[in-house]
Amino acid sequence: MEQLLEYLPNVLTWSNFLVLVCGSVGGLFFGAMPGLSPTMAVALLVPFTFYMPPVPSLLLLGAVYTSAVAGGSISAILLSIPGAPASIATLLDGYPMAKQGRAQEALYTTFVSSLVGGVVGALALIFLTPPMSEFAMRFGPSELFWTTVFGITVIAGLSSGAMLKGLFGGALGLFLGCIGESNVTGEGRFIFHEMLTAGIAIVPALIGLFAIPQVVEMMEDSHVVFEKMKVQIKGGLLLKVIKNHARYLRTLTLGSILGTIIGVIPGAGAQVAGLMAYDQVKKMDKNPERFGTGDPEGVCASECANNATVAPACIPLLTLSIPGSPTAAVLLGGLLIQGLLPGPELFTKNADITYPFIIGMFIAQFFMFGFGILASRYTHVVSNVPNYMMFGTVMILCVFGSYCVQNSFEDVLIMFGLGALMLLFKKLGIPSAPIVLGIILGPLAEENFLRGRMIANTDVGMWQYFFGGTLNQVLVGLCLLSLVYAAYSEVKFARRARARLAARQKEASHA
Repeated sequence: MEQLLEYLPNVLTWSNFLVLVCGSVGGLFFGAMPGLSPTMAVALLVPFTFYMPPVPSLLLLGAVYTSAVAGGSISAILLSIPGAPASIATLLDGYPMAKQGRAQEALYTTFVSSLVGGVVGALALIFLTPPMSEFAMRFGPSELFWTTVFGITVIAGLSSGAMLKGLFGGALGLFLGCIGESNVTGEGRFIFHEMLTAGIAIVPALIGLFAIPQVVEMMEDSHVVFEKMKVQIKGGLLLKVIKNHARYLRTLTLGSILGTIIGVIPGAGAQVAGLMAYDQVKKMDKNPERFGTGDPEGVCASECANNATVAPACIPLLTLSIPGSPTAAVLLGGLLIQGLLPGPELFTKNADITYPFIIGMFIAQFFMFGFGILASRYTHVVSNVPNYMMFGTVMILCVFGSYCVQNSFEDVLIMFGLGALMLLFKKLGIPSAPIVLGIILGPLAEENFLRGRMIANTDVGMWQYFFGGTLNQVLVGLCLLSLVYAAYSEVKFARRARARLAARQKEASHA
């Protein structure tokens, strides 16, 4: 703590202060643009930091990373298009809130929750780096496999009232995630065309499954005479949202803990944390059916968890050279450009660089909050754009975002193909979130299973390797509990639906 206070003045110089401001504003912009993920935002800026001094360059990358994760919620709430994979769970309640005329409240909820989760994650980076790095090292291929399986069980919880359709979507997502050459064996699977050799990238899939159906819906409504929405900035709304968060203490606690742990575990990512937190909060609630209808607590759970992963993802990066997320892997490039090698020397020989970076990650949470709240007051500008103008703009962003991931037009074709498929599924009532979750987690589960199998076959055998050890057994137990509770919730949901139908029929007969 004394070292942090010693290096605090280095962060608060005018030049570094300006870097934090620019990084926070730029991160919100990048995050809100569909396709421009936090990983891409940081990757685009890494070359520009080559000629910058080490401290400002790392402060810039850290601020962009922090704000871009939160910024993805802006387009998720206003357009039902996640600006980043981390915002998938946010739109489940955020977009319905916007359709009810509560976009400003949804965005305020986003940034208040993001601040809470981000501060908890930054404090974990400050105080818990050594013990949490040791904890992360205990996660080998078997533990990472069961962690991703636990994430896959969330699919059942995301589909209350339509579990079979949700499971079908999840299975399809797992299949799509297996397309392409295996990272472990090099074998090609389901490569029906050469464009599928590298598999399906998450950003084109995300844009296709969420954005294309939304664009088509805008086109269908383009003939409607446009009436300007009268939006009045509500005084005291921010204070009301902050007071509401006092009632979400359980949600904030769960989201922060889950986000911090998942952030430290290499490879999981903010999208997994957001979906897991949303699912667990929904399962613990007495009225889970209210989630997905425009409930602020759903937005709170997702945003608190996904922002809590940001700083902890840097814990194994700084200490063990193991990035906790794809964006942290790009940050590793930023460190190497400055001639910095992760490890103990970062905290001794290069302490004058490392500690200002850690302090900057903490301060960036407040910049993200301040500029996010300021931007939220002008959401009516987006809400009042006519559909015939909006769908053209969004389509351009979709094509641009899909293309620039790998500079490949084939990704654009994949995006349109998945979008057309999702249009059909939408008519059948199959949700898009389970499909995306399957695409994200399928490759992670497969890769860790194959690695674990190779280790097991040369050592203790499959059963002992995957089911032996306390950590494996705890994770298996959590997977089983998640499935059992999801089935129980589905039965309870069906009973309530039948009871409501019977009550309406009884009222109709009396009338």
